[in-house]
Amino acid sequence: MAASDQQNPRTDQTSGRRIARQTLHDEVVNQVRNMIIEGELSQGERVPERQLCEQLGISRTPLREALKVLASEGMVELLPNRGARVTKLTLDDLQEIFEVLGALEGLSGELAAVRMSDADIAEVRELHDRMVDAYEKRERLEYFVLNQQIHDRIMDGAQSETLRSIYQSICGRVRHARYLTNLSEKRWKQAVNEHSAIIGALEDRDSDKLFRILRQHLRNKADVAKAAWIEGGDRQADARQAS
Repeated sequence: MAASDQQNPRTDQTSGRRIARQTLHDEVVNQVRNMIIEGELSQGERVPERQLCEQLGISRTPLREALKVLASEGMVELLPNRGARVTKLTLDDLQEIFEVLGALEGLSGELAAVRMSDADIAEVRELHDRMVDAYEKRERLEYFVLNQQIHDRIMDGAQSETLRSIYQSICGRVRHARYLTNLSEKRWKQAVNEHSAIIGALEDRDSDKLFRILRQHLRNKADVAKAAWIEGGDRQADARQAS
């Protein structure tokens, strides 16, 4: 980063969010994406553009460009002349998407185990170790980001543009649901153990084993995500009745 960028960050004085000019586009995308992942922006909710512009210290143009990116990821829906809203999924949507993701990630592991270089596998191991460190420190968002990077690296390692294109077209739609699975301490610990098995199979270049582990990993996530989704819906219903 240039010195001028370090000296002139865009800063939201109320929330402490900082956006450097050089990386404005990417940072706006990341900030809004994280708000959706963590549930700060709820499913089905209209994106409050004016509020976000004030919070992030930006104009409408970079925000709207960021929303276009998030729409391509399936995280928001663009509304003609009415801005955007966070994508809302049904329980059936969740089940269907996780089933497909399980198949896609299983295949990515099967291919990556034989196609990734030793150096690339070492990078995945480094990400895994950092993810475990985030888990031990209970840094949920940092853990989640590193977790997703591991899955993305394995998908890249499959060296299949067709597979990656299909995967990218749907994975964004369930990022919030995947984040919810880490709110359960029991499931979070189980996920870390599963990731240890994933990296072990990758380092052993055991295609069949990595396929099975990744597919089961996604099935386990789906079960917890659906339970959390139902619980979250019940809480919202209770809140509406109380208001």
